[in-house]
Amino acid sequence: MGSIPQYTSPPEHVSFDGFLFDMDGTIIDSTPAVIKHWHTVGEEIGVSGEVILETSHGRRSIDILKILAPEKANWEYVCEMEGRLPKNYGDDAVEIPGARSLLDDLIARHAPWAIVTSGTTPLVTGWLRVLKLAVPEHLVTAESVQNGKPDPTCYLMGREKLGLQDASKQVLVLEDSPAGIKAGKAAGCKVLGLVTSHTAEQVLAAGPDWVVKDLESVKVVEQADGKVTIEISNALR
Repeated sequence: MGSIPQYTSPPEHVSFDGFLFDMDGTIIDSTPAVIKHWHTVGEEIGVSGEVILETSHGRRSIDILKILAPEKANWEYVCEMEGRLPKNYGDDAVEIPGARSLLDDLIARHAPWAIVTSGTTPLVTGWLRVLKLAVPEHLVTAESVQNGKPDPTCYLMGREKLGLQDASKQVLVLEDSPAGIKAGKAAGCKVLGLVTSHTAEQVLAAGPDWVVKDLESVKVVEQADGKVTIEISNALR
């Protein structure tokens, strides 16, 4: 057995020009809903729900369907299918601890932020509506890019939407999946990895700059000269 992760690093203050959030596993936890949903979809398309769930987290549905059910791998079906998830299983999702307060603090300070997700627009907006969470001015969704995470295009696009594409700008990506962590690093961002959907070992192996249990470890402490300073506490490293 491996050792139990120790989230004991002292508080660290770091400043950023903008923030890019993944959605599921970072802002919300919809795992029970996704499990139910994929079992239902699996019956529709003739694929075992267990088989789908083995590879689905952090990946676009269209990429999964290209492998398991190519005839369904089109945006019309994917958007309709994902749009059903928050409507049918809205009671099975909760916010990640600390997510709401962190977003509220960033919004109050007019800090640049966006959501960059492997989900479609109907899925993301549906969950934000159900959980009454803030809707960002900028969204990068599954339909926005040709290739999903770990390809960095989505996070490069997120930087561009915030006007922070210049390499001198410090952008923080907040992610839970190894594919997303790798995408954020490849886009030239600092990455905060959350241990909400994968093991600490899996998150560490993807190479984030910090690893925390959830967003209770992230607080906004200051805004000055166009940058927002956050405090990262109780990190794994």
